[in-house]
Amino acid sequence: MNIFKLTERFILSWFEPKSLLIWGFVLTIFSGSLLLTAPFALNTGKSITFIDALFTSASATCVTGLAVVDTGSHFSLYGQIIILFLIQIGGLGVMSFSTLFLFYLRGKFGMGSREIIQETLSFFDTTDIAALLKSVFVFTFSFEAAGSILLTSRFMFDMRFEKALFAGIFHSISAFCNAGFSIFPDSLMSYRSDIFVNVVIMILIITGGIGFIVMYEFAGIHKKRFLFHRLSLHTKVTLLYSGVLIFAGAVFLFISEYNVSMQGFDFKTRVLSSLFQSVSPRTAGFNTLDIGSFSIISLFIIISLMFIGASPASCGGGMKVSTIAVLFAFIRSRIKEMRNVNLFYSTLPMHIVSKATMVLVFGIITVVLFSFIISIFELGNTAYYNNSSDFIRVFFEVVSAFGTVGLSTGITAALTDFSKIALCFLMLIGRIGPLTIVLAAGTKEETDIRFAEDNILVG
Repeated sequence: MNIFKLTERFILSWFEPKSLLIWGFVLTIFSGSLLLTAPFALNTGKSITFIDALFTSASATCVTGLAVVDTGSHFSLYGQIIILFLIQIGGLGVMSFSTLFLFYLRGKFGMGSREIIQETLSFFDTTDIAALLKSVFVFTFSFEAAGSILLTSRFMFDMRFEKALFAGIFHSISAFCNAGFSIFPDSLMSYRSDIFVNVVIMILIITGGIGFIVMYEFAGIHKKRFLFHRLSLHTKVTLLYSGVLIFAGAVFLFISEYNVSMQGFDFKTRVLSSLFQSVSPRTAGFNTLDIGSFSIISLFIIISLMFIGASPASCGGGMKVSTIAVLFAFIRSRIKEMRNVNLFYSTLPMHIVSKATMVLVFGIITVVLFSFIISIFELGNTAYYNNSSDFIRVFFEVVSAFGTVGLSTGITAALTDFSKIALCFLMLIGRIGPLTIVLAAGTKEETDIRFAEDNILVG
């Protein structure tokens, strides 16, 4: 038994896989914050407090994108590279990197590593974890490399090659990992009319947020004739609901922002902006429009999209589209008084329905609780009629952090240190998942006890 196997066994003897996943993210966040406070990480004449560095590191590691300082002007090239590494680590998962490292050192996976990878990447039992990890990394780096080349070729027309190359790499990784960090001061607002940049970024966002299980399945059927009915239930639900949410969001935003934030734009720019801002709340966080100038209706639409989030086992956060699909199927079955919960001609086991319900409940409780806490420190000393719009901004910020989106109405930098720390916790919860946090903090499974049945009035 070598030193690496002993080390892994020692760590897993003290931590459950869910707890180890959380501590992996926490350690990465604190390490990143220390690096970002170093002088070499900052541009000349710039300084940063530890709280702001901690917030930036948490936002990057949790692939959120909320920023208290301008990434491009405040951090040096070294600082931006640190942020980029944090985004990549957070996007693929701390445990994916560490377990892959152990795999190459030992040549095989232990049961502990297998459980960690399944917790990070998949909700399904998989025996060939090495093949799954290989597909994840190959698919990820292939898309990021292709995106880097395409974006660099476009940015070369606006800046020097060296700067264009780094901008292409940075935005490609940030988009695929659904981080939303940009080294441009206005995010991607300068490219709102550029079809090429919009399409490339949207493809990267969608592929990064679609989920590694879907990627793995597509990799396995690429040699066969593609038929929708051959796909797994998970992939069918992910593709259909993601497409519906993107299309519906784009239509609603086009209507609600036509004469608001998009006033004076030509038709092509309006269509591009609506589609992009419908894709981005799927936990990406880039913006081609000024979110602070949106109507209340549009903010509500984006809040809904951010809360739902991306797909399971992906770079994105939120409640996940599959959770919504299961809940809709459950509601439909109860309305029709059906005993079973059916979806795509498949019957869902009740433990999946129960888990989806728990995710929804914990998600709502988390958002409400953090909105209440942050409102106390940001809005507690003024009357409602003086800060009613400010509460919408706070609520938007909270949902953005929970969904690891990164969109903001512009209040992030002005928040108090306490609110920033609260958002750091919220981003971590959103990245790992509220249910995982609760299960990791909970006690071990107890014996199932059945008492006498009784009734209670509900509804």
